[in-house]
Amino acid sequence: MKKSKVKVGSATEKEFVFEFKAGKHNCVLKVPLKFPVQENISDLHGRLMLLHKIPCYIENELKSSLSNFIENETILDYDREAELALQRLTTGDLDVNQLTSAWTRSYVETTLEHARPEEPSWDEDFADVYHELIHSPASDTLLNLEHNYFVSISELISERDMEIKKLQERQAAEMDKVMHELGNTLSDQDVNAVASQHFDAQQVLENKWASELKQVTCIQKQEYQEWVIKLHQDLQKSNNSSKISEEIKMQPNQLSELADSGARMFEEQPQLEESFTIHLGAQLKTMHNLRLVRADVLDFCKHRRHGSGGAKLRRLQTALSLYSSSLCGLVLLVDNRVNSYSGIKRDFATVAKECTDFHFPCLEEQLEEVQQVVLYARAQRSSKQKDQPVPRNGSDDKSKNVERNPSNILPGEFYISRHSNLSEVHVVFHLCVDDNVRSGNITARDPAIMGLRNILKVCCTHDVTTITVPLLLVHDMSEEMTIPWCLKRAELVFKCVKGFMMEMASWDGGISRTVQFLVPKSISEEMFYQLSNMLPQIFRVSSTLTLTSKH
Repeated sequence: MKKSKVKVGSATEKEFVFEFKAGKHNCVLKVPLKFPVQENISDLHGRLMLLHKIPCYIENELKSSLSNFIENETILDYDREAELALQRLTTGDLDVNQLTSAWTRSYVETTLEHARPEEPSWDEDFADVYHELIHSPASDTLLNLEHNYFVSISELISERDMEIKKLQERQAAEMDKVMHELGNTLSDQDVNAVASQHFDAQQVLENKWASELKQVTCIQKQEYQEWVIKLHQDLQKSNNSSKISEEIKMQPNQLSELADSGARMFEEQPQLEESFTIHLGAQLKTMHNLRLVRADVLDFCKHRRHGSGGAKLRRLQTALSLYSSSLCGLVLLVDNRVNSYSGIKRDFATVAKECTDFHFPCLEEQLEEVQQVVLYARAQRSSKQKDQPVPRNGSDDKSKNVERNPSNILPGEFYISRHSNLSEVHVVFHLCVDDNVRSGNITARDPAIMGLRNILKVCCTHDVTTITVPLLLVHDMSEEMTIPWCLKRAELVFKCVKGFMMEMASWDGGISRTVQFLVPKSISEEMFYQLSNMLPQIFRVSSTLTLTSKH
């Protein structure tokens, strides 16, 4: 019997009596119960069996008798409370109007037909409008407008970098003069004072430009969204068709002009790529596309100010699939701190700031939200662990590390950021890895490998059909990463990803996906082709093999 939400006047104690035979003996079980009963009947029945050592052949009979007793006594209590309530109503102790108002309010709040319709969200409305416009003749205009905004932000960033560079050069020259006078007319305290002044001046300048960039991006986002909404409203009016056509064509095709004028000067760097088609599955085969690409991980995120025709087509494809079931994801290897202050995280944040995101919050706001979620999750996990004894093993160091830094994440864990302002990516999976990935002894149970499995599972449940994975689990090469090291690591990742892809059929029902294996630019062509020969051997590439090389 389910626990009722109706409150009975006061708790009362009643005795449950159960008679049964155990061999030649007649036994009587008497248990006092408090009504209303708040605990689960099955749990109560199990405790009675254990504490009173009831024979197992009495189990079903005891449970049935206990359930009937509790149900009957509860109904009697409810009936008794109802009689008392009716008596108070007839004697005038209760206000009828107040009672009917309470009933009406409860009925309206719990009945679906009286529920208020959900108010439309601005983000949802804008997403629907944008999706409709980007699949219309206005798509070229939208891309040109976005590119114009990108150019203005790029120019502002160039001015900022130039001003900061001039300040640093001026401060370096001033510091050189101070160091020459050290010991003559100036002391160490004077040098420290000058260094402090330089630091404060840099902070003031950086804060000034950060505030200006934030203001410009906010203005651009508001102008863009208002223009998109207005254009959609005008397109719905048939009598303004000629005016709308002129408005759509009014935006100059600056992207095409820049592509033609700067194609030779800003030619894309040659890229090596091998593409394969495979079929995986035990009975029902599913086709997947695999690519082996030699490129920098941020090349999938960067916009080119003087883009080529291919860059414009990639940008159009990214915009067309923004609100679709064919999203593109990228795995970015980061440390355990949820911020954008150092390393690849800082470089990625710099790229994300080069173009205004018109659809999602900026990266800083998303990271702040992730930090709050991590803190909440750590608090929930620590509260549960306090009730359970912690085993003394090698995981103690990790748990202590988390206790010291509750805002940090563990290796193998990841957080997600959403973007509409990147070149070829909608979703970025920030996978936490440690220095162990640079060693040559990781196994298939390593946290980084298990993190990849969880990322692929998220891709299956959230319509990410293209995912880019760092094949060697590093973004930069170092001296210890020899050819045998690279081949061993690639074989491990290939085999693990193959196993994860075979699991996809149970996750998503067998949807075709594209997995891109990314290797650093510093990999030699010879090494790249050794990896490209290994891939079809592990995945058993079908006869529909497609090879593409961009040199």
